[in-house]
Amino acid sequence: MTDRGFRIFVLSLLVLNTFLIGALAGGGLTWISSTQTHVETLPLAGEQLPSGQKKAFRQALSDARKAERPSVLESQQAKIDAASLLGQPTLDTEALSAALARARNADMALRAKLEQRAVDFAATLSYDERRALAESLIRRSVPKPAAAK
Repeated sequence: MTDRGFRIFVLSLLVLNTFLIGALAGGGLTWISSTQTHVETLPLAGEQLPSGQKKAFRQALSDARKAERPSVLESQQAKIDAASLLGQPTLDTEALSAALARARNADMALRAKLEQRAVDFAATLSYDERRALAESLIRRSVPKPAAAK
């Protein structure tokens, strides 16, 4: 075999092996992903409402979150402060507890406002729409069975 023929033979084997390795890797990843259990996403609250009401419900909650932006920022800042305190050479437990309390209070205030906005919105719904909203909330709250391994 000539030097040129040998080079062509080696290059063709390299190309073939590259494709074979890629095919094996792709097949392996496909097999792994198909054998793993898929976690179902939780249904969103209000999913069962008619499309107009669903959009209005999500918009109402979005508006409430935007209105409570200062509470969100306060919670985030308190969590950053807590993380900073944890990173200090000496731990100031009182300051850490205070930062975590600030974060908790801001989170609770935000949740209370969102829940009140949801109550206000639910008051505008018909009986059937409220039942649909209740069903979607129940579906979100029911624990999922553990996946068998």
